Amino acid sequence: MIHFQGKKQKEEALKLLDLEAVHLLFDALLQRASECVQSHSGSQISKSTSTSTTKTATSSLSPGFYNEESGKASEALSTKDDSYLKKSKTSFSVDDIGAKFRAGGVSSAPRVLNPTLKPVTTTFAHDDGKLSLIKLASRIELSAKKGTPELILPGKLSDKIEWLPDSIGKLSSLIKLDLSENRLVLLPDAIGRLSSLQTLDLHANKLQELPESIGNLLNLLHLNLRGNQLTSLPPTISSLVRLQELDLSSNGLSVLPETIGSLVCLRQLNVETNDLEEIPHTIGRCTCLKELHADYNRLKALPEAVGRIESLEILTVRYNNIKQLPTTMASLSSLRELDVSFNELESIPESLCFATTLVKMDVSNNFADLQALPRSIGNLEMLEELMSNNNQIRALPDSFGMLTRLRVLNVEGNPLVVPPSDVVEKGAQAVVRYMADLVARRNVKRQPAKQKKSWAMWFFSKSNKRKRSLVEYAKA
Repeated sequence: MIHFQGKKQKEEALKLLDLEAVHLLFDALLQRASECVQSHSGSQISKSTSTSTTKTATSSLSPGFYNEESGKASEALSTKDDSYLKKSKTSFSVDDIGAKFRAGGVSSAPRVLNPTLKPVTTTFAHDDGKLSLIKLASRIELSAKKGTPELILPGKLSDKIEWLPDSIGKLSSLIKLDLSENRLVLLPDAIGRLSSLQTLDLHANKLQELPESIGNLLNLLHLNLRGNQLTSLPPTISSLVRLQELDLSSNGLSVLPETIGSLVCLRQLNVETNDLEEIPHTIGRCTCLKELHADYNRLKALPEAVGRIESLEILTVRYNNIKQLPTTMASLSSLRELDVSFNELESIPESLCFATTLVKMDVSNNFADLQALPRSIGNLEMLEELMSNNNQIRALPDSFGMLTRLRVLNVEGNPLVVPPSDVVEKGAQAVVRYMADLVARRNVKRQPAKQKKSWAMWFFSKSNKRKRSLVEYAKA
């Protein structure tokens, strides 16, 4: 259905392009007429002025370019009458039009008293300032001729434009293309001919699929597809080996292709707000990955391979159904932020406490499932923020007193007994000191018991030695 609509719109676009050709020829006609008027009334305009203005007008046949120097008088006198378009065809030359004009075969409504023209721009743009399909095609052609490195049109396309013309493939020099916040449904295969493209921003459109040719963008570094209607990705996406940032958030993806692991230069991956139930284990091959955002999905677990990405700095998986974290998390030697809030987490692996670079950790809102923090949490010497509210934690581990850098602590909504609530209300460092003092007092109480035990053992060992010596003496 989508392809049928695209084909139909393509036919309409061809008609519009024919109209564009007519307008371009009409502008040339007006220019030729102005030259005739100029030669007839040479006393009004000097020859030097007409020569410069003629060059200006000739070089700007495309509508949308005008000279402000003509003032309000020329603006009022330079007009267009498009009524003849219905009777005319597009397959004729400028010379034919000129002949008809001189013979009186074309309406003489346009009056030109100044050769500096100001074409009417509404032919290619709507009243709201958005570009029509003709204007977009004209912009693409102009950019192709100039070798423009950037084409930035966020929210600038008419709401009726659902696809891009094939001429987009002519922009071989384009480095950045921003067509975000429009209503695009399809991308043409010609998009794959943008061989120099490094940044492609298509967020907030209505794209339902990507063409296979997307894999031909071998120089692509940044790809933003957030807020579309994608349900799958083409396998050719694995060819984007230089890609560094990939944003797939707010789509309808149920799976990620296994080939995602081929994106060896990937640094940021955002798959928030999709329907993912798992992340491929091949993600472990993305050895340059620094940020992984997978919030608001249906994940039940994370692959063990995630715990082996030593470059990973930020991992967020909020609002999922995760029960366990990978046991391999000790290898996350660069991890700074971890957010596993609003899951079904039953425990936190002790191996996580070997990720000593961790600064922020959020394990809140796991409700009835999470009943304890890891015993060796004190190893997280860089930890500054710990969110553990709305769980079932009754006591903090003894090593909690070693978190000397902790500044933010939230343990509300827990049946916490140790430390007591009055200590918790005083802040994070008050809790740290309390736990440190508590452990110290316990150690002091245990010390005398150890001394008595060692004295008794010494006494009995002495008495046993005496008995053995007496027996040996009696035998002798």
